[in-house]
Amino acid sequence: MSLFNRKTLHEFALNIKKITKSRFVRFGIPFLTLVVGGSFGLRNFTSLRYEYSNKSMAAREEIIKRGIEMKKQGEVTLEAEYEKVKDLDIDNWTNIRGPRPWEEQKKQ
Repeated sequence: MSLFNRKTLHEFALNIKKITKSRFVRFGIPFLTLVVGGSFGLRNFTSLRYEYSNKSMAAREEIIKRGIEMKKQGEVTLEAEYEKVKDLDIDNWTNIRGPRPWEEQKKQ
């Protein structure tokens, strides 16, 4: 006599059909697999981002050699910039619509 007879195999197949008709098996398990698997995949991509990012700052001499003018380190402060912005009149302004590429250019 064999280990599995025809009746037990038929009952097993019917149970599998019942299980696969379940909404959780059809929608829930794939969704959970996607969420959990996605988190592992994103972990690998973000580690590559931080592994290969350029963390070195350019030297001041190199920046000057490339033609970029820099202000001295103490010349620009938060307080000085605040004093410039404090005197601006931000309550009285007009909204001016910018030209769109598909519209004709009008001279004002």
